[in-house]
Amino acid sequence: MRMRLRQVALVAHDLAATEKTITDALGVELCFRDPGVGEFGLVNALYPIGDKLLEVVSPNQEGTTAGRLLEKRGGDSGYMVILEIDDADAMRARAEAAAVRIVFEAKAPGVLGLHLHPADVGGAILSVDETDTWGEWPWAGPDWRSHQTTGVTDILAVEIEASDPAAMAARWAEVLGVGAADNTITLEEGEIRFVRAGPRGDGVSAVELSAETAGTHQIAGCEFRLIA
Repeated sequence: MRMRLRQVALVAHDLAATEKTITDALGVELCFRDPGVGEFGLVNALYPIGDKLLEVVSPNQEGTTAGRLLEKRGGDSGYMVILEIDDADAMRARAEAAAVRIVFEAKAPGVLGLHLHPADVGGAILSVDETDTWGEWPWAGPDWRSHQTTGVTDILAVEIEASDPAAMAARWAEVLGVGAADNTITLEEGEIRFVRAGPRGDGVSAVELSAETAGTHQIAGCEFRLIA
């Protein structure tokens, strides 16, 4: 099965302020606001990074999963890891065999996303998404490619804090049907790394980007490392 890191989502209390931080720090352009996230009591913003996507969501009503994560982690945080795959049926079977619940099936013309229960995998909401055409990404709107910029060009890795990094890496590897070495899952494109949790507990804590200029930024409770 083909599989690559395709999108990372953050959750923030203040969407407008976080958007400004993202555009100022990374030099990226807003490409889309997905009305579909309203079903989860959220508003959002999406930014292309090469052909990958960075998303930030923010609750606009009470009782949301995202709002509970903000409370649990004591503020803004990483939220979701989204992989592009080419066989959703096989992934559904893998999830069932690994006793992982599919909590939501996100559907739009040309794409299906399976949201896996975070309690069953740990660390984040993991979504595995199949498009009708590899490389397309309907979640990002009709003209997202026209908003690609040259300052940051790829999402290289996402880092997840875990109380037991080895166990969480092994669990993700089991669910995805891939290997894990040194608490790292290496995909066709991108890596998922598991590190020892700090005081905030389990959750997405860092994102690594390919960039023209090296640097480090704090965005929505995550460390963004720009690798030149």
